[in-house]
Amino acid sequence: MATAEALGSPSTPQTGWSGVLAALAIGLCAGILPVFASAANLWVVAAAICFLPIAWYAFSKPKEWPLWFCAAAILLPPLPFPVGDSGAHPSIAIAAVGLLAGFARLAEWRIEWNGLNISLFALVGALAVSLGFAALYSGFVLAAASAARFALFGCGIYVYLTASQGPGIVDRLQAERYARWLFWIATAGALFGCADFVYQLPAPAGFGAQFIWLGSGVYRRAQGLFYDASALGNFCAFFLVMSLVALVHRERGKKILPTAVASAGAVLFLMALLLSFSRAPLLAAGIACLMLATLEKSRWVLSHWTSPRVLLALAALALAAGTAFTVAFPEVAQGYWARVRLDWNSLAASPDMVLSGRLQSWQAIAAFIEEHPWQTVAGVGYKTLPYSKHFGKPVIADNMYLSTLVETGVFGLCALLAVNAAILIVCRRAAKRGSFFGKWMFCFWAGEMFQMFAGDILTFWRVLPVYFWVLAQAAREAREH
Repeated sequence: MATAEALGSPSTPQTGWSGVLAALAIGLCAGILPVFASAANLWVVAAAICFLPIAWYAFSKPKEWPLWFCAAAILLPPLPFPVGDSGAHPSIAIAAVGLLAGFARLAEWRIEWNGLNISLFALVGALAVSLGFAALYSGFVLAAASAARFALFGCGIYVYLTASQGPGIVDRLQAERYARWLFWIATAGALFGCADFVYQLPAPAGFGAQFIWLGSGVYRRAQGLFYDASALGNFCAFFLVMSLVALVHRERGKKILPTAVASAGAVLFLMALLLSFSRAPLLAAGIACLMLATLEKSRWVLSHWTSPRVLLALAALALAAGTAFTVAFPEVAQGYWARVRLDWNSLAASPDMVLSGRLQSWQAIAAFIEEHPWQTVAGVGYKTLPYSKHFGKPVIADNMYLSTLVETGVFGLCALLAVNAAILIVCRRAAKRGSFFGKWMFCFWAGEMFQMFAGDILTFWRVLPVYFWVLAQAAREAREH
């Protein structure tokens, strides 16, 4: 009878003491925290509460972590804290989550000893060793800052490793879907860059003082949420190349992006690139277009009726972008083309003016190399040129090859050249096998190697993870066959 009664009667739920204590703790914290904490601390606590679910999702989904990290690096502004040149960036927290996820899944790593990996490890090793020389010649404070910049550069290398040989590996369909997400993320970043120039929005926590002088006033060059305009220009050149490759690439009868979307993206990224007033990324994008024409030449030759249509479509697209730029920003366009004509006419008479003072910096570095050859052989420390007084005054090289030679020595420069060669070889191999990512990265990196003559490209740590993720997909597809 007791058993039947126990089975037939509903049980009354009992609230455990643990649930009551948890509810009381949450209620007390919510009620007391606003009384004793400042508004700034409340914002920090609210941000931490919002970040925890994102961090847990990124930790539990290592395949999607690179996408979250790249989105945060592109779309979030730096925090207004006095850390580094531009302030602390929230994407670093997501990078730390990805690093922990990698350590938690050590059994899924399959590191390969191929040419690309060895060259990347050699470059990372050269940068790490140079930190000791940074402490020797520039002091421990600057060496610590160089170590922080080395860690930021390492984020991109880690994205490549986890996406090609670690727990972040995805199949081709997932990679194409993530590429489309990156396209839309980049579109948002480029649109903000255009709005940043038109409305002259308040700059992020730290920014490079880069301005243009027009008849109506002085304007800050478009930089979006990045530290300087060159980073925005380089970023837009990357996705401009993606849009162009998506227009001509066809795999198994389908395209990565619809034609209308890719065309609109090409116009947008070219406009944002022009508004950044960065000349080197524009020339790099032109070189990438030449590389794309070289890759597609055989297909166009085989399809005589397709070649004129494609060439005319690309020419019409470039004309549409130039027309939209001129109509939307007539004064800016007039100043831009006038600057181009002036630079061309003054190239022989005043080359330093055309190169924005780079020639003077290169001469100062060349004089140092001549006076201190043994220091140059070993290097004076990664990212010490713009901050150290070891040269008598800080020097901005604006030349990746020259700064790598002086800061990391001969071994570092050789490692950088090996990385460039390995990237081109791997991406070329993938492109020949019909890889969209191989074509994209091969064309872009050919232009990037040129831009390294006019900028310290590897310091753009917020865009490097995107580049290295695409490189990882190209490397994976190059190995598939």
